[in-house]
Amino acid sequence: MPRSPLALAALTTAAVPGLDARSVRAEDAVGEYDVAVVTAADGTQWEVRAPQTTMAGAALEAEMELLESLALYQEAGVLPFAVPRIAGSALLPEGGRAVVHKHIVGTPLDIEALHPGPGLAADLGRTLAAVHELPASVVEACGLPSYTAEVYRDRRLVELDEAAATGRVPTALLRRWEAALEDVALWRFRPVVVHGDLAAEQVLVAGGRVAAITGWSDARVADPADDLAWLLVAAPPEAVDSIMEAYQLRRTELQDPRLVDRALLVGELALARWLLHGVRQHLPEIVADAEAMLADLDEATREDDAS
Repeated sequence: MPRSPLALAALTTAAVPGLDARSVRAEDAVGEYDVAVVTAADGTQWEVRAPQTTMAGAALEAEMELLESLALYQEAGVLPFAVPRIAGSALLPEGGRAVVHKHIVGTPLDIEALHPGPGLAADLGRTLAAVHELPASVVEACGLPSYTAEVYRDRRLVELDEAAATGRVPTALLRRWEAALEDVALWRFRPVVVHGDLAAEQVLVAGGRVAAITGWSDARVADPADDLAWLLVAAPPEAVDSIMEAYQLRRTELQDPRLVDRALLVGELALARWLLHGVRQHLPEIVADAEAMLADLDEATREDDAS
């Protein structure tokens, strides 16, 4: 059962001694977490996050360790954005911990409103490049996954086989994806630190800049295309060049001529993963949604091939 905002407020006061909670509001959360923002008597806002499952609790433990390291890189000016800084934690009756940090002020990214030029689109490119320039040891020391390019390509192939087995992916799309995954040159990349689960709610914007990135529980050493895919698929086409130009200028020794091609492919494969999520969890609404998007993509790619 989801925890009530009042229960989350009680966890906040247990995690941060002396905190005098005066109000609380529930927040939408990505993943299996209960989240609320608590306002203290002095006006300070605190965010509390409690895992709903054992798996989410384990991911949160690794994320807490990672956030400590990321904070050091932010203090050193390597990361140009804020990351949550854990102020305390409270044990949960069923095991695991709820964690509390000061609430980071910002508005979730409106990706459809991005414009070309040196503004927010370029800042997004620089921001992701800064993450991808972090040493792999930052993630590996926390016990988070680390993949070689070959292993990561194999994982994609397994996902594709599983999606094909559902019988719900259009045949032309399967052929398109299989050909791309068999193109070894497309998968020659240097694995880097990636956020792994970027979404609008986790990219907070203030003053026309990226103010913070949250939700680091899926961080890993993997394909940089994972972080770029969402932006390149959803951003207005005229803003994509600004994102990628700023990204490439900020990266050092970037030798990945097929990065954009792979990112666009990863964006397409996300629909297969969405389908698999619905099938595995027996969620017919998600399955229907994924099938509709796959049909739209199949039609769009056929039109592109024809033109």
